Amino acid sequence: MQATGAITDVAGIRVGHVQKSDDGWLSGVTVVLPPPGTVGSVDVRGGGPGTHETDALDPTTLSSTVDAVVLTGGSAFGLAAAHGAQRWCEENGRGFAVPGGLVPIVPAAAIFDLGRGGDFTARPGDAMGYAATAAAGAQANGHDVDRGNVGAGTGAAIGRGTYKGGVGTASITLNNISKDGPIVVGAIAVVNALGLPFIAPPQQVEPGSVRPSWGHDGGVPSPSLRGEGAGGDEGASTQRVSAAAAKAAQVPGAAAPDQAPPLNTTLVVVATDAVLDKSECKRTASAAHAGLARALNPSHTLADGDTVFALATGAVALDRSTAAARQISLITLQSAAADVVRLAILDGIERAEAVTTPAGTLGAYGR
Repeated sequence: MQATGAITDVAGIRVGHVQKSDDGWLSGVTVVLPPPGTVGSVDVRGGGPGTHETDALDPTTLSSTVDAVVLTGGSAFGLAAAHGAQRWCEENGRGFAVPGGLVPIVPAAAIFDLGRGGDFTARPGDAMGYAATAAAGAQANGHDVDRGNVGAGTGAAIGRGTYKGGVGTASITLNNISKDGPIVVGAIAVVNALGLPFIAPPQQVEPGSVRPSWGHDGGVPSPSLRGEGAGGDEGASTQRVSAAAAKAAQVPGAAAPDQAPPLNTTLVVVATDAVLDKSECKRTASAAHAGLARALNPSHTLADGDTVFALATGAVALDRSTAAARQISLITLQSAAADVVRLAILDGIERAEAVTTPAGTLGAYGR
């Protein structure tokens, strides 16, 4: 499979986007469609989440597999898109077997983008969720993923609604934690954050301010900030922002204390081809939140709905030959999850393009 630096580098993972950006709309849906039998869990850490069926992903509950994950605009209204995804899954024989049929397990999470296209009532529903799932199902294995102003990222914004957010994706390959071959960890992010990225825009980075990052397995280089394949023994890690860059990144017109705070969320799906059980997926989702905190300042606020899903397709067994090998394998994979989330978030910001609607203009950050 050709590397694309995307979550779809994990074999069997497919992504579909549907969006609308005219007639008062600026919203959409992104669906991550894993192969049948994929195990999943979730960690919700934002203070203002909009979610659906996340309780079913708790390790103590009955079901262990996930049929699709829906990321949607439209705030709580947009969670209706999950019903369309469930309908597509049922029609295609995917779901938890019960007497008389199947019940698809389709968790969902939403960002707040209401009114950003000019019409508060223009938001995704069942039909858009169905269409995004069908679009994912029609994709070839290993396909590239559209980024920026697409799917659930269509109406995304960052920096108190000043700059455009969007969809980003990245992947990392780990070579030394399985006897069966490389393990891939990928992520897709919908960046709709209260904060701004820690990294300065490219033209504002201080010379000599890049810290080399260590390889996860002693030899795996970090991918580029665009989420493309690894290309050397050292990669970019968190960059220090100069005083001039920090001043330039200050958001004009920040809300006064007596004004209602903006509503924001960064949504992430992490996927790996490793064999993980539900509790290990939960721990991976928890670890991946570190990447969100490394990418955005602030994160996990009372006004954010930050949510990370973790999926494991189970194609490649981790090295569990000893207790120490198991621990090293899981720590390495979960550290990679945090790094790939950071890369996907930065990719989503970099790929986002400025947009103007009747509600106003969202600029492109750093451009």
